[in-house]
Amino acid sequence: MVDALVIIPTYNEIENVERIIRNVFSLQRDFHILIVDDNSPDGTAAKIKELQLEYPESLFLLEREVKSGLGTAYIAGFEWALERSYAYIFEMDADFSHNPNDLIRLYNACAKGSSDIAIGSRYVTGVNVVNWPMSRVLLSWGASKYVRFITGMDIHDTTAGFICYKREVLEKINLKKIRFVGYAFQIEMKFKAHLLKFKIKEVPVIFTDRTRGASKMSKGIISEAVFGVIKMKFNSLFNRYEI
Repeated sequence: MVDALVIIPTYNEIENVERIIRNVFSLQRDFHILIVDDNSPDGTAAKIKELQLEYPESLFLLEREVKSGLGTAYIAGFEWALERSYAYIFEMDADFSHNPNDLIRLYNACAKGSSDIAIGSRYVTGVNVVNWPMSRVLLSWGASKYVRFITGMDIHDTTAGFICYKREVLEKINLKKIRFVGYAFQIEMKFKAHLLKFKIKEVPVIFTDRTRGASKMSKGIISEAVFGVIKMKFNSLFNRYEI
């Protein structure tokens, strides 16, 4: 039995999705893949269905009617995974900013090490980002420093989205109580795991910005992270934060 599932949310990733799937399936360790597609108008879901004929036992598709945010896509994927027997559940982007080869390193940190969560970290050994303008590097690095300061988490890359969770972590967190829907979702998941005393390990990776397709970053996503983190921490101090 394959014990690891990689969840990849997609919206207009027709330029990347076939390559990322084939890369994951070419690894030395076996992984299953769940694509969570938000009704991409570019035909992403149709391409997945075509590839399912080639990978009928290992490639799965969850189609959603509308684009509802990264966080809700992952929660839908988590719930799908927990209905099955996967022991290790991953988050990964479709655009090759996360190197599929690093999946094995994240897996080993949890399966062979003592970690409950393994984070593919851009900042644990400096700044390991390729092809980003300096302004975006500073924004991302500064955001992680800000979140670390506000929340008290001993994590250098608090906004990272390349992650391996042990099943027990997702079973313990009440996924229906996750409030953030954008990239701040990544912060909230880490914060709840931190409050629950799970062991979190940062595995250094090199993050390479997408070369195909369009970024989904927006000002609203950044605002959610900046102001939501303060509210999240404040509520946790007064036992008003549901984990």
